[in-house]
Amino acid sequence: MSYEFLQNYWWCLVALLAGLLVALMFVQGANLHLGNRALDETRKRMILNSTGRKWELTFTTLVTFGGAFFASFPLFYSTSFGGAYWVWVLLLLTFVFQAVAYEFQNKKGNLLGVKGFRIALMINGILAPFLVGTAVGTFFTGSDFTVNKLAIANPSAPVISTWGNGWHGLEALGQYHAVLLGCTLVFLAAILGALYVLNNVDDKKIEAEMRRCIKMAAVPFLLLFISWTAILLCRQGFAVDARGVVSMEPYKYLHNLLEMPVVLVMLLAGVVLVLCSLYLGAFSQSRKGIWMATPGTVLVVMSVFFLAGFNGTAYYPSCTDLQSSLTLQNSSSSRFTLTVMFWVSLLIPFVLAYIVYAWRAMDRKSITADEIESTDHKY
Repeated sequence: MSYEFLQNYWWCLVALLAGLLVALMFVQGANLHLGNRALDETRKRMILNSTGRKWELTFTTLVTFGGAFFASFPLFYSTSFGGAYWVWVLLLLTFVFQAVAYEFQNKKGNLLGVKGFRIALMINGILAPFLVGTAVGTFFTGSDFTVNKLAIANPSAPVISTWGNGWHGLEALGQYHAVLLGCTLVFLAAILGALYVLNNVDDKKIEAEMRRCIKMAAVPFLLLFISWTAILLCRQGFAVDARGVVSMEPYKYLHNLLEMPVVLVMLLAGVVLVLCSLYLGAFSQSRKGIWMATPGTVLVVMSVFFLAGFNGTAYYPSCTDLQSSLTLQNSSSSRFTLTVMFWVSLLIPFVLAYIVYAWRAMDRKSITADEIESTDHKY
C-alpha cells in the first residue's frame, strides 16, 4: 500500500462518515416537528420515543467522524478544531442539551419544564445541521488561517496553525455560499426526520402531518441545493499542482466533476434517490421513503467531499495565504499511522452489522399510542 493510496483511502472513509452523519440527522429533523401545533401531547411523545431510540447513533457518528479526521489528517484537526472552535463548541453544546432534554424533560421537578427542554431539542434540530453544513461549506470558500510547520521547533510558541481573526469560525456566517449549504442541510434534516417518523410511527394523524411537512420543506430544500450546486460549479477553486503549489483555477469543481466520472455518477445517483424519496413521502402512500433518502444522502455528501479533496484540490483552503491551504498530501498522518489504522478499520463492517441488528430489533414494531400509554421506559 502506497502512501498516496492510504491518504485517499482515509479521505474516502472520512467522506463516508460525513455522509452517515448527515443521514442520521433525521433525529434532529424529526425533533423539529415537535413544534407542530396540529399534534397533541401523545403524538409528540410518540415522535420523541421514536427518535429517543436513535439519537445516540448520531452523536456517536459525530464523535467518530471527528476522531477519524484527527487520526488521519491531524493538521486539519488542529487548524479547524483549534482555530474555528466556536463552531464546534456550539455544535457539541447543542448535542449536550439534546441528551439532557431526552432524559429529563418529563421528570418531575425539572427546572426548564417540558416546553423548555423541547425548545432545546428544536434548537438542536436547527443548529446541528446548519453548523455542520456551514463548516463543510468553508471547504470551498476558504477560511482565515495560516500554517507554519517550522513553528513546531520554536520552544516559546510551538503553534503550527494560527487563526487570523477573533471570530474563530463564526466569520463563516458572512460567506453566503457556506451559509447556503448550512440552510440546505436544515431542510434536508427536516425531510429526513419526517420520512423516518412516517416509517417508524403508526398513526394516521402523524402520517398526514409528516407528508404535509415533506411537501412544505421540499421546495426550499431543492431551491437551496440547486443554488448551492450551481454556484459551486461556477466558482473558482483551489487547485494544487504536482509540486504542492496552490493556485486559483476557474471552474475547478466543475472540472473535478467532469474529470472524475465515478463521482459524477455518485452525485446523480444520490440526487435521484433523494428525489424518489420525496415523491414517496409526499405524493404516495408508501412509508419506505427513508430507505431511499438515506443512501441517496450518503452518496451526495461523499461526492461533495470527493470534489473538495481529490483531483489535485485543497480540501481546506486558506483565503489568507494560499500556500497554507490543506491538502491530502500535506495534512495527513505518517504512513505508519495510516497503515496501522487501515488494518483497524477492517473491523468497521462488524460494527455496522451489529448496528443493523440492533436497529432491526428496536424497530421490529412500529410505535403506537398504546405503547406510549402502557410502557414504563419512555421519553
